[in-house]
Amino acid sequence: MAASVRPLLHLCFVVIASMFALAKSPTAAYAAPRVTEFTLDNGLQVVVIPDTRSPVVTHMVWYKVGAADEPKGVSGIAHFLEHLMFKSTEHIPSGEFSKIVSRLGGQDNAFTGHDVTSYFQRISKDRLPKVMEMEADRMANLKLAEKEVLTERDVILEERRSRIENNPAAILDEQMDASLYLHHPYGVPVIGWEHEIAQLSPENAMTFYKRYYAPNNAILVVAGDVTPEEVKKYATETYGKIPANPAAPRSVRPSDPPQRVARRVTLEDPRAGKASIHRDYVVPSYATAAPREAEALDLLAKIALDGPTSRLYKKLVVEDKVASSAGGSYMGSALDDGKFSLYAVAADGVELDRLEASIDAVLSDVAANGVTSAELERAKNTYVAEYIYDNDNQASLARRYGWALSIGRTIPQIEGWPDEISKVSLDDVKKAAGSYLDARRSVTGILKPLKAPVAEATPSKSRS
Repeated sequence: MAASVRPLLHLCFVVIASMFALAKSPTAAYAAPRVTEFTLDNGLQVVVIPDTRSPVVTHMVWYKVGAADEPKGVSGIAHFLEHLMFKSTEHIPSGEFSKIVSRLGGQDNAFTGHDVTSYFQRISKDRLPKVMEMEADRMANLKLAEKEVLTERDVILEERRSRIENNPAAILDEQMDASLYLHHPYGVPVIGWEHEIAQLSPENAMTFYKRYYAPNNAILVVAGDVTPEEVKKYATETYGKIPANPAAPRSVRPSDPPQRVARRVTLEDPRAGKASIHRDYVVPSYATAAPREAEALDLLAKIALDGPTSRLYKKLVVEDKVASSAGGSYMGSALDDGKFSLYAVAADGVELDRLEASIDAVLSDVAANGVTSAELERAKNTYVAEYIYDNDNQASLARRYGWALSIGRTIPQIEGWPDEISKVSLDDVKKAAGSYLDARRSVTGILKPLKAPVAEATPSKSRS
């Protein structure tokens, strides 16, 4: 029996030692280089992420252009063009793109942000060459019929009405952004201002398309059951035929002057429900921050704002009982400035002044005293766990690499993120809080329900 136990004990020791080594090196354990990167002659950057667990691929094209690159006066054109890309090309009839993908057994969609526009399909491996051919076709051969453009413009206007105009919280968020960014185009909504959307023309869309939709302004990400050699062959045969456009890379955007005063925005609306307080701070993004600064802001948000274990929730909801819910996040995946955002919904009978005082108390304490070792370790472990889970999701992997590369990050930076998170110290978090949770960098939004006025009763008249 002793002889049989010894090998088992040795095996247990090896496993434990291996686990300890992996815990000490998150990058080695979870982010070992798994991608292949190359560039076609026309400037198209290609990233291949192998995943052989099933014969499926996720195919994404990322254009390094978004709403923040729009000319003044034509807000919404980046998002509008995203819709129009599903119309016709020289080879695909109007409205057939998604239908063809569906008939091939796949799904497709697209989205627009301030910094990126992305189109993607999830398809069986053997259909990949076809969707690459189709996506390359609409990169170069989009056709816009005026009637279709005007019809789609009405669709966008209705989308804005349903998503923004019918949602008081969305209206407030839009107005807060317009106040937060003093000169930078992040203050303009991605969907656009309604009065400018109503004037968008086929010429606006085609001008934007011809300027920015080019292989040298795009990144192709393919994740799934493919080899780099297969993707390079297919990409060369499809995207490789499209010439580069020297004018495609985005222009330098205007930057904000120093933030000198705290701003407040108040919206009263009968549809608002419970009163709430919202606050946004301008902070660095991963693309603009100093070393470990963005990681510190990420961990600060996790500790102070994220979920029922956060400082904000425990103080406002559990202890003080001044809020029915509270939370927030750090949005650091921007090409320029990031945003540190929080909210709290007032509990019944609680005045907003008292609620805001509780919010300020939480933030002031973190800025003055930092966080605890236990809080920081828990936040780091949570982030590494989320990173691992995303590794099991093909679409999440494609999105992780595509978005980060589109804002100027590199593959070593993407894969080294867990290590950088692990290096953040208590002092780093305290310094980030003290530097950036400054009221002068913020906009506070107040959302209040507006009671409809009560009509005065009219005295009835006698019939006599």
